[in-house]
Amino acid sequence: MKKFFSFILIALTVAIIFAKKSAAQEYTLGEIYQKALKSSEMIQIARENIYIARMSENKALSLLIPRLTAYGTYNWFTDDKYSTSGIMIQPDESATWGVRADQAFSLSARELDALKIAGQSITKSEYDLDTAKSDFVLAVASSFYDVLKAQRALEIAGANLERLTKYHHFVEQRVKVGELTKTALLRAQGELSGAHADYLKASNSLQLAKSALIRVTGVENDFSLKDESLSSAEVCEFEKLLQSAQDSRTDLKSYDMQTKMAEQQVKYARGAFWPSVGLFAIYNRADQDPISPTMNKESIFGGVSLSFPFFEGGLRIAEFKEAKALEHQARLAYDDLKKNVDIELRAACLDLDTLKGSLKFLEDQQIFAKDNYNAVIKQFENGLATSLDVMDANTLLVTADKKLAEALYDYQLAYLKVKKSSGTLLQFVNIDK
Repeated sequence: MKKFFSFILIALTVAIIFAKKSAAQEYTLGEIYQKALKSSEMIQIARENIYIARMSENKALSLLIPRLTAYGTYNWFTDDKYSTSGIMIQPDESATWGVRADQAFSLSARELDALKIAGQSITKSEYDLDTAKSDFVLAVASSFYDVLKAQRALEIAGANLERLTKYHHFVEQRVKVGELTKTALLRAQGELSGAHADYLKASNSLQLAKSALIRVTGVENDFSLKDESLSSAEVCEFEKLLQSAQDSRTDLKSYDMQTKMAEQQVKYARGAFWPSVGLFAIYNRADQDPISPTMNKESIFGGVSLSFPFFEGGLRIAEFKEAKALEHQARLAYDDLKKNVDIELRAACLDLDTLKGSLKFLEDQQIFAKDNYNAVIKQFENGLATSLDVMDANTLLVTADKKLAEALYDYQLAYLKVKKSSGTLLQFVNIDK
């Protein structure tokens, strides 16, 4: 009866574990991208920058539209007053109201320059958003592959622990019958303890990698990842990719737009040396009690003003020189980024080619290490190999497994880095700009 209940308890435990695993949401890399972009604070900040730039354009546009102002006043006096000739000089009460339209502009049309700068700022903010998306997508991919690497490392640690557990049991049996010395058992126990420690470390590393992915993407705590190979036989054609980077990279476009904005800002600062013209039109209505015979109840009039500040302490000259310096600075920043893009792309291509060439050798190394371990463990079982031979073969196998797993995921991440460096990452992962 106890055995029956024990069987039921084990079955329920297995069912619960299986149900939990089944309930875990599985994500592909593409699904992770989409979910992460919706929850990222940095992407939301970049989107808000576009909205702010659009509001700046509205403010610049408002300078080209006449300003309408309504006004009104009411005055109450203690008593009315008259001159000696009987002319009213102060009524009991009076009121004035009206509408005024004003429009001021520079003869250099610098207001149009300000509007153009605002429009360029919107375009720059849109480029900055795409750049932020590209950087963020690569960061998500890096975190995604960190989790897969940690999972693989845990599997490798588990397989190593299983091998050393069997080896320890085998050594223990042979020590009992006197075929091996106590030293071999102590060595096996030491290696097994180290394997337990490595397994615990790998388990904690996996939890940390998952926590980092949850922070970046906003996925739920209980999730699983689908390992999809992004490897490609594509060869890095550097000149072609460099041309693609110059045509497609949004950070380059953003810096180029920043240069154009700086040029426009110089024109705007130069416009301050021109006179300003002001136009106004006024409709005025007045009333009072008692009414004066000479009172003008209604009037409509307009005017033109011209102003030119001859001296303002050197402010305009300073602003113009500042704009020129900022323009030069923007050009230098753009040229510097172009050089950095060249190096970044070259490094990404070399890294991809290195990992691609290494994968074949690491796969061969893993096969050789596995065959070597199987051969050595059989020799050990037949007394033809020592404990040291087994440990060396096991260490070689663990190292080969780790190197292959890391190189495989590093290669896939390197492939994405080449796409980012060439400015085509968002198109490759099907992210809408």
